[in-house]
Amino acid sequence: MPLINHDNDEPQQSLMGNVRPELNNSMVRIPGFVIPLEGDANVVTEFLLVPFFGACIHVPPPPPNQIVYVKFKEGAPVQELWDVVYVVGKLKTETVNHDMAQAGYLLEGMELQPYDDQ
Repeated sequence: MPLINHDNDEPQQSLMGNVRPELNNSMVRIPGFVIPLEGDANVVTEFLLVPFFGACIHVPPPPPNQIVYVKFKEGAPVQELWDVVYVVGKLKTETVNHDMAQAGYLLEGMELQPYDDQ
């Protein structure tokens, strides 16, 4: 977890770190926490997948190479998004800028799976 600095109104994201170009167009299964961006009371269609709970909200966002912008055409059920989940889909090494953070990857989500720590 990064240190929390309450001196700034908006936490600044570190832009250090590189994406892995060899992952472009790969089918992946990635665990993470969901930060909803688009959707309604029942489903989320776009979200940030981040490595720790609360990232991008109360602390500076992780570097872009640790954030995945997910577009989930079918929509992910809201009730399944409070814990760690796996997102399965096609990963692209594409920078996506959002008000909350910059993401180094774009994932076309196809399936949401419960997380198991095995």
